[in-house]
Amino acid sequence: MSQRLAIIMRGLPGSGKSHWIEEYIGGLPLDVGFRLRRQGIFSTDRFFYQGGEYQFDAKKLSEYHQRNLTAFIQALASEEPIVICDNTNLCHWEYMAYETAAKALGYQVRIVLVGDPLDPEHQKLCAKRNRHQVPFSQIQRMAKQFEAF
Repeated sequence: MSQRLAIIMRGLPGSGKSHWIEEYIGGLPLDVGFRLRRQGIFSTDRFFYQGGEYQFDAKKLSEYHQRNLTAFIQALASEEPIVICDNTNLCHWEYMAYETAAKALGYQVRIVLVGDPLDPEHQKLCAKRNRHQVPFSQIQRMAKQFEAF
């Protein structure tokens, strides 16, 4: 795989971003998928896991976003063939640094929006199925912040 690829996921919590990634990996050769799982998926959420349990702390959000971005850039600099940013990325400023770094290091960038954040039915579905018990009211607030491309 000569062309390196950076994928930036966008979508509300519970929209199916992680499911999309699993489907994508399932379509890759086994060795590529295995490497991607080990070294190429970057989600700020992973920093909130303590002893296998998700414990969100708003005070640490900024620090964890920075740590996630740093790890993503390190993977780009190490020339991982595929890297994925698996955050909500509802506003352009949230993923701009990921996109800029990837392009600067010669990656093709693909931005993937999962679901329609502005659709009330989609918002309800996201509230039901997101893994971190984000309530419907918070999903609605997040949807209001959504910026189209």
